[in-house]
Amino acid sequence: MKRLLIILQDLGGGGAEKMMVRLASALTDAGNDVTLLMLSGAGVNSAHIDPRVKQVELRRPRSSRAVPALARFLRHNHFDAQLAALTHVNVVAIAAAALSGTLARLHVSERNAFSHDRHVNPALTVRIAYLLAPLLYRLIPNPVICVSRGVAQDLVDTTITRPQDVTIADNPVLDNDFRDKAPGRPSHRWLLEKSTPVIVAVGRLARQKGFDVLLDAFARLPDRSTRLIIFGEGALRTELFEQAIALDVGDRFDLPGYTRDPMAQVAAADCFVLSSRFEGSPNALVEAMSTGTPVVSTHCPHGPQEILDNGAIAPLVPVDDPDALAQAITRQLALPHDANRQARIDAAGRFISARAAKTYLDALAGQSS
Repeated sequence: MKRLLIILQDLGGGGAEKMMVRLASALTDAGNDVTLLMLSGAGVNSAHIDPRVKQVELRRPRSSRAVPALARFLRHNHFDAQLAALTHVNVVAIAAAALSGTLARLHVSERNAFSHDRHVNPALTVRIAYLLAPLLYRLIPNPVICVSRGVAQDLVDTTITRPQDVTIADNPVLDNDFRDKAPGRPSHRWLLEKSTPVIVAVGRLARQKGFDVLLDAFARLPDRSTRLIIFGEGALRTELFEQAIALDVGDRFDLPGYTRDPMAQVAAADCFVLSSRFEGSPNALVEAMSTGTPVVSTHCPHGPQEILDNGAIAPLVPVDDPDALAQAITRQLALPHDANRQARIDAAGRFISARAAKTYLDALAGQSS
């Protein structure tokens, strides 16, 4: 048994937080003693934490001020390996590990396309973290764990990070027995009593997710009875509603907010769409594929190309092209619902928790001595 620590900002509703909660459970299943440490506090994903996983909250609202407290914690609690997730948390963890003398046991992970993600948050401390991170990644003893080949290559191509400074590990998106589980009951009324085709998307209401382009594509569909539901929270809620009204699709569009069971919603839908401008390894796409529901994705950097085998599993369309997206959705809705279903499920199977846990354990075991 190894004592493992996972370091996060909080347990909010993001994909990285969800995956780290799942990874903590998978690592525990593999016989390890796992602790989840949050620099600030809990969040919606705390409801999914395995009761066997220990929890620590430093309660520092600003991550930059968490370095002394984290250093003390690392110094007084011996872990065989420490894993941080997200760029600004990585920088904090590196500083704290250096101060506590535990840098040889620290691993950091990048969850998104660095060259794109660095421009999302304009906060000064976050911008400084993105400037420092590539330099630190060259100096730390263990390689950066990236969630896809594309994320790793982007980090090498657009920063001073070298190929030997990165390694790859898949996200633990699915339960090991996902094939044997019946989907849950959807919560949305349009999915409970379907009288017309329904398209579903899931994600933060942020520019990265390209929901403005999805709405534009939705307005171009020839079947004017089709409905669109986007599950998620974010700053663009009002803007997306206003866009839907301007496109005259407001009565067929809904933003019901965060859903605790996105796979239940997607399983009941006629098509799932990933309209992102960039990703790392889109978990929502994998979850959608695992239900067998038809999917359409943008060919965004990075992840969908790897997950969908260059378009062999499902259509890939150019980013920011509503015409192409509308045409791909129309073609998917015209096909029998079960067309290529097994191929989607089989491709999703790569992301089961046990496989991901083994990959992470291999990466953590290869740490600098």
